[in-house]
Amino acid sequence: MRVLIRGAGVAGLTAAFELATRGAAVTVAETRHSLGGNASWFAGGMLAPWCERESAEQPVLDLGRDAADWWDTATPGQVTRAGTLVVAAPRDTGELERFASRTSGHRRVDEDEIELLEPDLAGRFRRGLFFPDEAHLDPRQAMAALHDRLAGMGVEFRFGVDARHISRFDRRIDCTGMAAEDDRLRGVRGEMLILRTPDVSLSRPVRLLHPRFPLYVVPRTGHRFMVGATMIESRSTGPVTARSMMELLGAAYALHPAFGEAEIVETGVGIRPAFPDNLPRVEARGNAVAINGLYRHGFLLAPAMARQAAGLVFSQDRTKEPAHETDRQRRSA
Repeated sequence: MRVLIRGAGVAGLTAAFELATRGAAVTVAETRHSLGGNASWFAGGMLAPWCERESAEQPVLDLGRDAADWWDTATPGQVTRAGTLVVAAPRDTGELERFASRTSGHRRVDEDEIELLEPDLAGRFRRGLFFPDEAHLDPRQAMAALHDRLAGMGVEFRFGVDARHISRFDRRIDCTGMAAEDDRLRGVRGEMLILRTPDVSLSRPVRLLHPRFPLYVVPRTGHRFMVGATMIESRSTGPVTARSMMELLGAAYALHPAFGEAEIVETGVGIRPAFPDNLPRVEARGNAVAINGLYRHGFLLAPAMARQAAGLVFSQDRTKEPAHETDRQRRSA
């Protein structure tokens, strides 16, 4: 079976992996001229289904439980399994209690255990929540690793092309996000910073709760930290606003004062596609399948959506499987 995937973001790459491992001949077409620059490129990369349950529906937890295992299999060495630490200033302990009441999979930690987990936060927070089964990855490194893995599996990549003009495929999968022609989608703008400082060391994502502006800081290599992210109901792709910059920097400073002297390496904006219920969908449309609405859970939920899409594609083609098996045997002969 020949499958064309439109879009080389996290949805398209994970779908390509699921289809290729099941024997499909896959081509990925992307209008950009290289990997990156889409919403996936500006993601936090937190594989944190228990934390996300605080503001998301139960399916996010159910679908995201196995995400770290999936990424470990597809991109060995890219996943860091160090859990997630959630903290709050003493005046915001009510936010911590609210977060705890809406989530599971955590244990309460005191000042001493916070210091053991993150020595650089010693003495800064009295109470927190630790989610030991969560993980994280660097989205850009993971996407590059997955691209290379797919290329080694025989997946063809065509960058800088409009996939609407490519024909002769048995099935198509639309993974174009906000570019899809779907009136149900809305854009949710996420702004982020990448800071660099040798004066802070973190082993895992840290979430700082605040009643007005909660923040997460995700460690990267080279003394870099991804700080995010806003959730603004907007399709605007313009630069990070001054207000968002001040809020992100202020919250980072509240986590650790050394961030006040950090270099701002990069700012970025990603427009996340979301359906009204903020849950993703895999939908069949004739001989095509669409994956969309990953919202703020791209790396967490894309593997489950990719498995659903691959299962749907092959179930649609069940009556033709013998012929396609012959095609595969002919190609490998």
